[in-house]
This record gives sequence, structure tokens and C-alpha cells, in this order.
Amino acid sequence: MQQPIIVWDFDGVLNANVIDGRFVWADRLQQDWGIDRTALVAHLFHRDRIGRIMRGQIDLRDELQFWLTDVGHNIDADVFLAYWFANDALPDAKVVCHLERSDATHVIGTNNEARRAAYIERDMGFGSLVSHIFASGRMGHAKPDTAYFRHIETWSGAPAHAHVLVDDTQANVKAACALGWQGFHFTNETRDGLPAFLDQLG
Repeated sequence: MQQPIIVWDFDGVLNANVIDGRFVWADRLQQDWGIDRTALVAHLFHRDRIGRIMRGQIDLRDELQFWLTDVGHNIDADVFLAYWFANDALPDAKVVCHLERSDATHVIGTNNEARRAAYIERDMGFGSLVSHIFASGRMGHAKPDTAYFRHIETWSGAPAHAHVLVDDTQANVKAACALGWQGFHFTNETRDGLPAFLDQLG
């Protein structure tokens, strides 16, 4: 029997860094750096920019350094990224423990650019917990792009129905299910049902 390939979203699932849609690492930006959170988010996460960052078409560090300099902050982007990534590292132990299940192949499927993907892989140690980390910045595709899911299918060599996406973004789950995957929309309301969902996979 084909073992399921469980594709775990990172932020908001394996990593408990999202509260009420807010990335909590940025809560102390004003106190720690004198940086206006709203202004930073408006620049980096602008709809014409964030998709290109996530797909590796724009380097996050270069874009961040441009913004910091442009608004008058004498801050090195590498130093700021180290702060960002460290404060954004909040593994959810109750979810991460499911990576120990031996009845499935576990991978991470995340919309992260290459720099943070490397931090997740090496510094946070997730590279040793899963078979592979699929990051949009390395792949050139981001969820919910069809090409993102097809890339994972090509890697696994397994049929679509053997793949399972656990993700906190409903649009991603819907896109995966439309391609024949199984899906679990992970929210505060559904998280207690995750063990039972995993138990019935097969």
C-alpha cells in the first residue's frame, strides 16, 4: 500500500507564529528598532512585491536593505533578518510531534523565500525531521499555484491521491484537493481533529 505523503505547511501549522492572522514576531518592532510595523508590512507585503519575493524573483535581503535605507534606518539587513527569523521561530510541539509518525512520508511545503527556508532547515533543525523541504523561493512557484503541487508529485513519484496537505490557508487546501490531493484545513477550531484525520489516512 502506498504510504501517504503528508505535506506540512510551516507558518501557522508546524510553527505557531500566527495569531489572529498576525505574525507575532513583529509585535516589538517599534520598541526594539523604532520601525513602524505597518510601514514595513506595506512595503514588503505589497501585492506586487510579495509574490515575487516568495517565488525567489526578488531577494528578500536586498529589498529589505533598500527599504531600511530609503526610510532612514541605519540598520544592516542581515542583522535585522537574524532578529526576524529568531523571533519568528515558535515551533508548535503538539503539531511537530506528528512528524514522528512512521506510517507516512513527511515533507514541508511552505511559501517562504530561500533565506528563511534555509533557517527553517538548518537553524531550526527541521531538515532532519522531514524527508524534504519544499520552499516557494527555491521552486519558483508558490501555493496555491498548480505547478507547486505538481512539483511535489514529480519528486514523490506517487499519485495525486497519496498526497495530503495540512495548511492553515483554505485557498491552498482547496487548490490541492482540486488536483486530487487530500487536505486538512488547520485552524484553532480544527486542530484538535488533526490526530483523528491522520489516523484515517491510508
